[in-house]
Amino acid sequence: MNTMTIIFDLGGVILNIDYNRTRLAFENLGIKNFNEMYSQAGADELFMALEKGTIDEINFYNEIRKRSGLFLSDEQIRNAWNALLLDFREGSLQHLDKLQSQYNLFLLSNTNKIHLREFNQIFHHKIRKKNFEQFFQKAYYSCDIGLRKPDADCFGYVLQENNLNPAQTIFIDDSAQNIEAAQSLDLHAILLKPGNYIENLEL
Repeated sequence: MNTMTIIFDLGGVILNIDYNRTRLAFENLGIKNFNEMYSQAGADELFMALEKGTIDEINFYNEIRKRSGLFLSDEQIRNAWNALLLDFREGSLQHLDKLQSQYNLFLLSNTNKIHLREFNQIFHHKIRKKNFEQFFQKAYYSCDIGLRKPDADCFGYVLQENNLNPAQTIFIDDSAQNIEAAQSLDLHAILLKPGNYIENLEL
């Protein structure tokens, strides 16, 4: 591909999220150390497995019950886990429409089947002209490819599959560790700070 490429993260870039809401939801269920298991900065082996698709939804719920020693329903765990997903940034979606004519657009998100189902439902709360994935040439989800950021293999998978030149590729993410990893692979990486939006970036 000769045209410049932009690879977008999802949460905190196109979809508003709040990790604190999920932490509080799990604390309210009686799990007081949730921040040690999952946060913006990282994930433990259970949540990494969920995001890499190596553990399914039912076994994830069972493991949460086993770890906590609490009699929690699947629904309670699912609702707490989904609490961090808020709403889509409508201005950012409109901006993606404009960028499609100038750039090759891709999505690369650390996510899981539970969140994938939920944010697609959130997306369709409004009447849409197209599905979310249609904003991109291809959307890559960690749970589908078995790789997650900030691992170099995750970025390499997208670059190689699409024959992308890192020097002609911009990567936008809201997590510092992912930006550092992208920069080590010679991508032009942009950290999207809280309160900023992709439509305000000078690309």
